[in-house]
Amino acid sequence: MEGLIQPRGILSLPTKPIGARRTLLLQPSHALKQRLFTRNLPPLSISSNGHSKFQSFHPNPHKILISHRERNRGFICKAEAAAAGEGGDSTALTPPKVFGVEVTTLKKIIPLGLMFFCILFNYTILRDTKDVLVVTAKGSSAEIIPFLKTWVNLPMAIGFMLLYTKLSNVLSKKALFYTVIVPFIAYFGAFGFVMYPLSSLIHPEALADKLLATLGPRFMGPLAIMRIWSFCLFYVMAELWGSVVVSVLFWGFANQITTVDEAKKFYPLFGLGANVALIFSGRTVKYFSNMRKNLGPGVDGWAVSLKAMMSIVVGMGLAICFLYWWVNRYVPLPTRSKKKKAKPQMGTMESLKFLVSSPYIRDLATLVVAYGISINLVEVTWKSKLKAQFPSPNEYSAFMGDFSTCTGIATFTMMLLSQYVFDKYGWGVAAKITPTVLLVTGVAFFSLILFGGPFAPLVAKLGMTPLLAAVYVGALQNIFSKSAKYSLFDPCKEMAYIPLDEDTKVKGKAAIDVVCNPLGKSGGALIQQFMILTFGSLASSTPYLGVILLGIVTAWLAAAKSLEGQFNTLMSEEELEKEMERASSLKIPVVSQEDASPGESTSQLPEKSAPTSI
Repeated sequence: MEGLIQPRGILSLPTKPIGARRTLLLQPSHALKQRLFTRNLPPLSISSNGHSKFQSFHPNPHKILISHRERNRGFICKAEAAAAGEGGDSTALTPPKVFGVEVTTLKKIIPLGLMFFCILFNYTILRDTKDVLVVTAKGSSAEIIPFLKTWVNLPMAIGFMLLYTKLSNVLSKKALFYTVIVPFIAYFGAFGFVMYPLSSLIHPEALADKLLATLGPRFMGPLAIMRIWSFCLFYVMAELWGSVVVSVLFWGFANQITTVDEAKKFYPLFGLGANVALIFSGRTVKYFSNMRKNLGPGVDGWAVSLKAMMSIVVGMGLAICFLYWWVNRYVPLPTRSKKKKAKPQMGTMESLKFLVSSPYIRDLATLVVAYGISINLVEVTWKSKLKAQFPSPNEYSAFMGDFSTCTGIATFTMMLLSQYVFDKYGWGVAAKITPTVLLVTGVAFFSLILFGGPFAPLVAKLGMTPLLAAVYVGALQNIFSKSAKYSLFDPCKEMAYIPLDEDTKVKGKAAIDVVCNPLGKSGGALIQQFMILTFGSLASSTPYLGVILLGIVTAWLAAAKSLEGQFNTLMSEEELEKEMERASSLKIPVVSQEDASPGESTSQLPEKSAPTSI
């Protein structure tokens, strides 16, 4: 019969209605079929269910006559109507927009931005507080940090990754999110109101003093971990908040509900709201630091401010849970390519073997580990100088509040430039900026420490001591490195997960962000511990640390270049698959009667076929 067209258009007609099938049981001659199909179009009537049905074939001069040319023109019109039906009326079906952005996109981006704001607000408070707790505590100093990161933080991070991998196989994504974040919120609330007020009772200070007298001062670092174990636990939980809640939960959720185009446009801008959080949280820490000075004698001002800050952390945590619930309730998920290779569920060891065997995951892990080692090589040395300059908790915390505010302002500025970098130069260049910035600023910091003597007269003219100058230069190094990380490195890293299949994305993200991040920091700590034991102090090992920094950044740049090629290949494949799926949904196959062989029976056509569109 006339060309069979896929169902799209104004009027859909079944190509072989039931009544017509009964009529076609009597096979007409080939000449009759040829005359009917070339000259007469059967009349149509609309049934009660909205479908049209054929009446019997009767030659009637009043019926519409369609020539071959007219039939061809009609087929073209039907094809155009089908395509229009697929795309819809450009005016009627255009999604509503606000400021040029679709409302559906805004329903995702705005809650995600608010979630990132709350998460980073909490992280800034926790990061500044954990340093004050472990560095300024009695019987402790900045030298505790390398031991803490290596022997406490890394094992707990590995344990969490193993638990998270198990939970990801048995829990839904929603249940997994709540199962992970709620214990964090409960712990920080309990620390501020229960554990810290009882710290003098639960810390074994007498035992630590006895062991220190027996073993000697070289064991002060490990013994300090035992002495202030609750502060060390807070330190580790604050570190895990950055690795787990920021990297795994938030970015995993963002990758789940956003498309690649939305990610390229809005991921760098997420940091704008997040770094406003850095600015405000820095001012919050500074406010509570100054408030402790105005309290009366005999009042533990640090306990008062800690309760207030932990209350804020709990409130922000509950807001994060609410935003996550709202997005899952009211925002539709984007459609992904349906041709992803399905991967079976794997055990812990199988997952690790799979991740290690993937060059893509290895390069991504190299980026994360290299950043952790590089920033740690500079940061611990800087914090030791900071403790010497600001020995009291009040002054130390106040300086860290100013540091966080400056970091937020610098990162906010770089966020404004990051979208231009992504649009103009692409993923590869953006991924290489952070290691370059860290290398340049790290060289400046180490140079000031190594060659502080020649700079002393110049520093004195500026009204600073060499120690204070080292503190400020180290602060600038950390500010520029962290701003580059937040504005470019983190968006690049998260974009790299998007083209991966779901199994690799979930387990690879857990392994990289939860294990590789502390592994990088612990690697830097192990290097520092080795240098201290070999050369006697961090100051004596500074030249060697500079050489190690150069080698690590070189490996970082090589991994970024390798990952760039793999990322571009996967993105090209994903775009091709989407185009093929889109084309297949718009395809209009034609099965004309003339294409059938003369002896073919119309009763051999499929019993159930698509309606005809006219």
